[in-house]
Amino acid sequence: MKKVASLKYGVVFKKAFCDPEIFTAFAQAIIGRPVSIDYVETEKEFDPPIGYIKPLFNLFAEDTGNRLVVDIQHARTHDHYDRFLYYHCAALLEQITSSQDYRPLLAVYTVVVLTSGDRHQCDIAVTDFDPRNLAGKPLLEIPHKVIYLCPKYVSEATPEPYREWLRAIDDTLDEEVDESQYSEGIIQKMFEAIRRDHLSPEERARMIEEYHQEELQQAKFEEGVREAKRLVAKNLLRKGVASELVAEATGLSVAEISRLKEHRRNISPKI
Repeated sequence: MKKVASLKYGVVFKKAFCDPEIFTAFAQAIIGRPVSIDYVETEKEFDPPIGYIKPLFNLFAEDTGNRLVVDIQHARTHDHYDRFLYYHCAALLEQITSSQDYRPLLAVYTVVVLTSGDRHQCDIAVTDFDPRNLAGKPLLEIPHKVIYLCPKYVSEATPEPYREWLRAIDDTLDEEVDESQYSEGIIQKMFEAIRRDHLSPEERARMIEEYHQEELQQAKFEEGVREAKRLVAKNLLRKGVASELVAEATGLSVAEISRLKEHRRNISPKI
């Protein structure tokens, strides 16, 4: 067993996939076409920005035939499908410089790795921009794609070569991997790149910062959920629903329902 840093952290993901050889092998496996990468940019931005928001690409690389964007979104947010569609469109629009030709010179493939999972519990999902006729046949006019990967849901039904990469990414999340379970040499290289004892002090500090930021976001999310439940409970109590039924409907404790009732009595106007 090998002790590794978890790929759920952006700093670790970038450490692994900024290696052109690892990036190339991963990109080829996911998009299913030849890729040749000499250099991978991290935290890439377009200047001037496209639109009102300046996207920040965790990993960005291109060769003469492809523009490839790999990003990681660990926190489960409500908008990651829309967010990375925007990133993808920005990478397309940045190439258009004249109204004489709207065709981007380079194909754009955006690969999004959702290490924390997704509400749809789907291992692979694809937004394909190629138009299709009513029979579903693609016209082969537009190659651009957004590919969402959720390693948490990899299974025997996941096709190769996706499966081994998703298994490997998911395997790192508990910070320990059984390298004997992987046949691909490039995956072994990825594990070696993120060995725990290979992290610099700066990388460890950024991991800790990401961990605390994630905890803060999770706390805000949970507080938002609790506040929504309290609002529902207040509305039900206002309508005269029994405390036990309100507790059952909202998941709040009977004691908290009692506190809400008492608070409501205290702020009710005295006539």
